[in-house]
Amino acid sequence: MDYRTINSIALAYMGDAVYEQYIRQRVIERCHSPHADVMHRAGVRYVNASAQCAALKHILPQLSEEEAGVVRRARNHKIATKAKNADAVTYKWATAFEALIGYLFFAERSERLQEIMLLAAEFTESR
Repeated sequence: MDYRTINSIALAYMGDAVYEQYIRQRVIERCHSPHADVMHRAGVRYVNASAQCAALKHILPQLSEEEAGVVRRARNHKIATKAKNADAVTYKWATAFEALIGYLFFAERSERLQEIMLLAAEFTESR
């Protein structure tokens, strides 16, 4: 499978799972709570449309042209679903963030993937 031709929604689908796993591990390492609901609430801070939108806008200047192209393609993709807790523009930016994560995952650029996820998590924590 050629990662450069994967549909941006499919990239976002995978990126959502990859980022969720990264955040869950981060929460477990920092939270030290034996309660799933406490960990879930801590994770929601990072994994929501508003947080992902803000994080992507923050790291956008640090993206390569290739990465920015993935973001543009995903952000401009027509989305058939409606967000539950975000306006359409915020939802598109969040989908673009997830697509970038998915793209880096499929491209097997694990070092860059970790760097982008760390930048996003640290930005979310600083807010």
